[in-house]
Amino acid sequence: MNKKYLLCLGIILTSISEYAVAQLNPLGAQYYNNQYMANPAFAGASEGLKLNGAYRKLWTGIPGSPTIQNITADYGFTRVGIGVNVNNETAGLLKDTRALATYAYHIPFKKAGTRLSFGLSLGLLSQGVDRSEINGNPDDIAVGERNGERNYFDGDFGTAFTVGGLTLQAAVPNLKSFFKKDDIKVADLVTFFSAASYRIDLNNGMELEPKVTYRGVKGFDNLVDVGAQFALAEKKLMLMGVYHSNESATFGFGVDIKRRYLLSGMYTTQTAPLRGQTNGSFEINLRLAFGK
Repeated sequence: MNKKYLLCLGIILTSISEYAVAQLNPLGAQYYNNQYMANPAFAGASEGLKLNGAYRKLWTGIPGSPTIQNITADYGFTRVGIGVNVNNETAGLLKDTRALATYAYHIPFKKAGTRLSFGLSLGLLSQGVDRSEINGNPDDIAVGERNGERNYFDGDFGTAFTVGGLTLQAAVPNLKSFFKKDDIKVADLVTFFSAASYRIDLNNGMELEPKVTYRGVKGFDNLVDVGAQFALAEKKLMLMGVYHSNESATFGFGVDIKRRYLLSGMYTTQTAPLRGQTNGSFEINLRLAFGK
């Protein structure tokens, strides 16, 4: 297929994602399997090293449709957590890459199972066009305008409080936009994230964790997500479902082997305005854990 067409398609897809609700659902792993994605306070929440990778494909069957790849690595020791969070999004020939380093501090209280955590991530956001994939003039003015001055210093801040099975959390991502209100052209710029969840021990190796999140997205109404994860067989098998207030839902299934190797797959249905025109999105996640 002509790469010039893909460039145009990428621009169209990016424009659509600024206004259509189809792109408003984040990676499903951030709800349970890898909360560090959404909140830096979860970096190093448990001792040892954790490596996570996620891949998501949207609008399958459409040339140049968006894809998302995310890689995180975090390590916890004593009260400190450190991590790296890299997210890459492509649409046609357009590419946004965000790479952050994280420092988190976890404060335990005398009461068992009670802890207050803070996390700060700092790094760079890069936007541009992949010139190597252009079938045409890579020095075109439009390409130069897209690639010029598209690197931003950015960061996230988050906090979390856990007491027993209850976890309350809040995060302010995209700090550059939050403080300076710059017009950074990123589709679905998240303005805030908050959540409350409660782990319920059902005995016989089963656990249920309902969760409610409330989040803001630039240019759209604030969103509410309501869902739960059910773990069974000594938490080796997990079923997850989340309903989003933009009239879509995420369903997932995961297998955790020896608390070290976790593989999960998720499907997010399309939102009402685009249902019937495109299908939903598929996501796969892999986690390797070393240590406690």
